[in-house]
Amino acid sequence: MPPNDRPSHDPPLRDRSLPDRSLCDRLDPAGTALLTVECQRGVVGEESALPELARQVRESGALERIARLTGAAHRAGVQVLHAVAERRPDGRGSGRNARLFRAAERLPVQQLSGTPAVRVAEPVPVAEEDLVVRRLHGLSPLAGTDVDALLRNLGVRTLVITGVSANVAVPNAVFDAVNLGYTAVVPADAIAGVPAEYTAAMVRHTLALVATVTTAAEVSACWEQATATAPEQPT
Repeated sequence: MPPNDRPSHDPPLRDRSLPDRSLCDRLDPAGTALLTVECQRGVVGEESALPELARQVRESGALERIARLTGAAHRAGVQVLHAVAERRPDGRGSGRNARLFRAAERLPVQQLSGTPAVRVAEPVPVAEEDLVVRRLHGLSPLAGTDVDALLRNLGVRTLVITGVSANVAVPNAVFDAVNLGYTAVVPADAIAGVPAEYTAAMVRHTLALVATVTTAAEVSACWEQATATAPEQPT
């Protein structure tokens, strides 16, 4: 048999114009939630307490991708949760057992409850059905908050994690989600940290070991496909 006529045992190439079927199965809107981590004005906004991080999340396009992902989630019926970190003006309940916490107390912009700093930052849309979960302590959006109970009550098994920072809160969220039995999905271009190269290293050497790493465009494509194929609701 001539070499060119030998049967190939290589898998067929996937049509890159179509979303990955296995990923889309994992992201079924009925069992999936989107989590935005600390996408609040006082962190990623123009008047951020952490200007270097805010600059990175905006200049990299991550914040815009998070906004588009959130819109796609709304259209597909995917539950959206916004995790916000804040503290009371008197500091009650907040930890001081880490250098990060003590440094935050001295920053010119404070993440105080009820202030504009703890509102979800533009351009991330917030719909009426979204859940905003606030925490006064700790490093994770899941540990010690209502997120786990809310997700279980909603029948969620897959959690798409976006936001900041890749240095602390995002990896904490991924690890906690996995430890609690959820499938974690990380759109690598919808998270940010400082310096920029640290985010890439964190994703490659750590998060990829425990989470499904993908892109915001691929997640959106799955949800857009689900929206297009969903049966029409009776009026």
